[in-house]
Amino acid sequence: MMTKREIWSDQDKVKKLGKESSRLKDFIEIYENLEEVYNEISVILELYEEDEELELKEEAEKKVKLLKKKVDKVEIKSLLTGENDDNNAYLEIHPGAGGTESHDWASILYRMYKKWVDNNDYKMEVVDYQAGDEAGIKSVTIKVIGKYAYGYLKSENGVHRLVRISPFDANKRRHTSFASVFVYPEIEKDIDVDINEKDLRIDTYRASGAGGQHVNVTDSAVRITHQPTKIVVQCQNERSQMQNKKQAMKILKARLYQKELEKKEEERKKLENNKMDNAWGSQIRSYVLHPYQKIKDHRTNVDIGNVDSVLNGNLDQFMEAFLRQKKLD
Repeated sequence: MMTKREIWSDQDKVKKLGKESSRLKDFIEIYENLEEVYNEISVILELYEEDEELELKEEAEKKVKLLKKKVDKVEIKSLLTGENDDNNAYLEIHPGAGGTESHDWASILYRMYKKWVDNNDYKMEVVDYQAGDEAGIKSVTIKVIGKYAYGYLKSENGVHRLVRISPFDANKRRHTSFASVFVYPEIEKDIDVDINEKDLRIDTYRASGAGGQHVNVTDSAVRITHQPTKIVVQCQNERSQMQNKKQAMKILKARLYQKELEKKEEERKKLENNKMDNAWGSQIRSYVLHPYQKIKDHRTNVDIGNVDSVLNGNLDQFMEAFLRQKKLD
């Protein structure tokens, strides 16, 4: 279609076709890579039929395991067909009630997602970071940059529950803490989202770095409240108030676009939208560190006993199960 001359007069169409072409080229490259491994296995097996050497058998078995691993990854990637799945993502973490305990839990989740970003060779930018008064964080917004970042991270939308012996309790009692995670895609520049300036309340404040380190002596950080929807976005990572306002508006636009998508999805399916209510009975996942150790996803019933692995960013099993279930739904 892109070879047709008349197509190039419609730049919107060209952009959409270019994006689809890039996606298809990715899958062709993946297929060719799988085919190459498969052909290598076939050659090794032919040689083994002639000589029956143990080394050839072991080599073939190794290649078969590699092929299976690659096929499993392709299967998961084939589930990422949503309109915005291949976009960058914004991820917000907000602690629930409970002060220091929940602020600390939010910081643990923040570390977990940073590890996930590193494990998957994505990049991350901190858009806004509000340190807790005594420990942890009051809120954080990050931008995850990389292909299919949103497609994978959308599985993390919802309330996360922690059960542990609190390090802040002198009596060593067990505490339950909550934090909400909200993920939404970075949207294309040409998508039109109507924002009335009269609907906005814009506040400025002094920016501070992670852990409360003072980084700015002027009110350069920006907080924008969209009053009709009560959506609040903040940005403090840029050098000037103007840059922070621009970034905050970009995030607000993405939030409003996501909200509209969810509204349409709700009307179409008559199901709850992706952004779960920040109510402490609707947790999507429980992280139990005491009296036993287990992390369970309540949507897919996947549970993992190796809590250290998960808290170090190994979230693949949860994400893959979520994507498979969503496909069935």
